[in-house]
Amino acid sequence: MSYELVWFKRDLRCQDHAALAQAARLGAVRCIYVVEPELWLQPDMALQHFEFVHESLKVLDADLRLQGGYVEIHQGELTEVLQRLWQEAPFHRLHSHEETGNGFTYSRDLKVAAWCQAHQVHWAEYPQFGVVRGLKNRNLWQGAWEKHMAAPMQHPVGLTFWKCPGLDLLRMQAPNHLQHNPSQRLRGGRALALATLHSFLNARSLGYRGGISSPLSAPNACSRISVYLAWGCISMREVVQQTYEYMEQLPPQASRHRAGLSAFVSRLYWHCHFIQKLESEPAIEWRNMHSGYDGLREHDFNQAHFEALKAGRTGWPMVDACVVMLRETGWLNFRMRAMLVSVAAYPLWLHWRPVGEWLATQFLDYEPGIHWSQLQMQSGTTGINTARVYNPIKQAQDHDPHGRFVRQWLPHMRTVPNTWLFEPWLMTPQLQADAGVQVGVEIAAPIVDLSLATKESKNRLHSRRQQPEVRAGKQGVVERHASRKKPIKRKSPLLKKSDSKEQLGFDF
Repeated sequence: MSYELVWFKRDLRCQDHAALAQAARLGAVRCIYVVEPELWLQPDMALQHFEFVHESLKVLDADLRLQGGYVEIHQGELTEVLQRLWQEAPFHRLHSHEETGNGFTYSRDLKVAAWCQAHQVHWAEYPQFGVVRGLKNRNLWQGAWEKHMAAPMQHPVGLTFWKCPGLDLLRMQAPNHLQHNPSQRLRGGRALALATLHSFLNARSLGYRGGISSPLSAPNACSRISVYLAWGCISMREVVQQTYEYMEQLPPQASRHRAGLSAFVSRLYWHCHFIQKLESEPAIEWRNMHSGYDGLREHDFNQAHFEALKAGRTGWPMVDACVVMLRETGWLNFRMRAMLVSVAAYPLWLHWRPVGEWLATQFLDYEPGIHWSQLQMQSGTTGINTARVYNPIKQAQDHDPHGRFVRQWLPHMRTVPNTWLFEPWLMTPQLQADAGVQVGVEIAAPIVDLSLATKESKNRLHSRRQQPEVRAGKQGVVERHASRKKPIKRKSPLLKKSDSKEQLGFDF
């Protein structure tokens, strides 16, 4: 008996799963996940990603078992796995969600398409987010996003399963080379995704507006749903529709709560907007979005500065505390992510690609489409966005005025008086001794002079921007990637008004 082969990737759920639902309508389904060794060799992959996927697959497998099935775990190069399965038991259709991933998954999908064509297997791909494959005109994107989010969810019904006895199902061994698995990271699985969303809608979203910028309040005020969206434990459409259903139930006087949830949906819109950029132009993962910025930083890369940043030893307390929090939890709110990239791009003058590879391994919610678009935006290489240069001292003053965040993550700062909190390197050795700074801990000056280095970097960027050929190339980037967002009519079940700040795309 033939079967419908369903390939799970970054869509680790049963509910609102178009590939599984459509396959179930056609016959018995066989569900697989493939551990691809080469994927996990990529520089943007980390052990925390692997373990989160493993945790989520266990939950997915348990859900399928309740319905009489399971998910098979295979290992190897994708087309070799497909060839083996096809030879053992031929299938005529392969179902999966579309994936806007890294360069490896892009080239792998081309190989899968060629294999399917050669074996007369129909490969049906279904949209995962509000991202349009083959989009020819950016003016059409917003309407497509609205249509996708408003469509009925596709829950599989009447599932029957093709049985393959004898498989040791959930044996997944992480490759030995993989590193970085924060002890305080979020755990995987749909149940935790739903619990996180519901706690946000019911209570935590009250602090969304005004609470998402400070690293003190953001862990609670942000939805924290980004990682579950990135790995597909819950669908974007589910999140949007559940948010609006909850908003409809709020009493008229709950204006602040409603405004926070409206802002949240706005950021979900920007989430897909950024992924569409990588979908439309995969090369922006490794190439400047605007070619006029080629060579701006690439040849001046200072490895010592990069190592200091990764180690949390730049000398700016807010920066170093953010690096430590990210290292220990796998998460950081958007304002602080933007500050890290800004510090890397301007005073440290580091090219965005190596910085982006490192940050990808640190972010448990790494989503390639958002990640590389934002790296370029914050580094000033898109050619269409205002340079966003975050002063780490001012960010500390604005978002951690009493030093609670810095002292939480940097033990040597716990005895530094408030007077010296933002620039502790100005303390003399005697002042440090009087304050009880830990013996043997040197509060060193920042690795560069912030004012001078920032001024020089901005001058270099603006000088490049003024070149005629760079200015002339801007329009092409606008046509390919700029937002065309217009206010959405209230009769739509979606957004009421526009949020023009594209830089908020990471903040969930």
